[in-house]
Amino acid sequence: MRMNTAADDVVLSVQDVKKRIGGKMIIKNVTFDVRQGEIFGFLGPNGSGKTTTIRMLVDLIKPTSGVIRICGHDVQRDPEQALSYIGCIVENPEVYSYMTGWENLEHFARMQRGIDEKRIAEVVEIVGMQQRIHDKVKTYSLGMRQRLGIAQALLGRPRLLILDEPTNGLDPKGIKELREFVRMLADQGMSLFISSHLLSEIQLMCDRVAIISHGEVLAVGTVDELVNQAGNYVLWQFNQPEAGKRLLAAENDIKLIGHDEHHIDESILAGMTDPIITTMNTERIAAMVEKAVHAGIGVLSVQQVAPTLEELFLQMTEGESIG
Repeated sequence: MRMNTAADDVVLSVQDVKKRIGGKMIIKNVTFDVRQGEIFGFLGPNGSGKTTTIRMLVDLIKPTSGVIRICGHDVQRDPEQALSYIGCIVENPEVYSYMTGWENLEHFARMQRGIDEKRIAEVVEIVGMQQRIHDKVKTYSLGMRQRLGIAQALLGRPRLLILDEPTNGLDPKGIKELREFVRMLADQGMSLFISSHLLSEIQLMCDRVAIISHGEVLAVGTVDELVNQAGNYVLWQFNQPEAGKRLLAAENDIKLIGHDEHHIDESILAGMTDPIITTMNTERIAAMVEKAVHAGIGVLSVQQVAPTLEELFLQMTEGESIG
């Protein structure tokens, strides 16, 4: 994945943005940056404030306070200039089923300046629709409609592409194709802002992530940085489980985790008999194995389990459901 430094160009800057509706603050001090050429994930459950935030980014609703800048232009003070750098699909792409894909793109091209047939052909090639672009949209699969929507969003040569829940309704093949396509755009220098409640997809697709819950951003960072915050699990199996548990519990820097306190994938635990789940510095594993052997306790297996983004999300939101 492409990693960026703080010195890279900031394409989207969101600073201390709040939104009050009907006396209730539904977006609270949201702050993050999206840099050139990165895929930025905006992760949260339904109702967490994702779509409201996106609507403020594209000037569909006004923030109560705070500043949103796109390529240095204030969205509130200079909306036309700021929004000229954005391509956006909020929820489902709006296309006309009775027209061909090409006719849809011609229709949307007429709404923008400087979009000719050459540019339409370019975006068709970018999204890989050359074979189907002259077919009626009503014959397209959901994945094809999604591609056509992205082609439409790319017509104006945006520097930032905003996709709201782009994998909704796609089958696994469509999701994989979307992931590869998004990466290709980022490799060409485009920035992508992807809103989703699908943790596994965000982890596979994005360079950096903001986690939002109840209108507040709880964390921003690379996927690896955020996952490492959750700490690694170490799973132990001993030939004397109770003696092994006492040995581990006697160490101040090792924490035993109850079977109702973790979010490890059950498929990992399924093949294990009486695993003892701990969090600890993995550099201590070798010493603890040696200590167990000296105590006459056989170590059957030691397994390090890296947490997922879902684990971190559940920790941060205290188990708030997603989907």
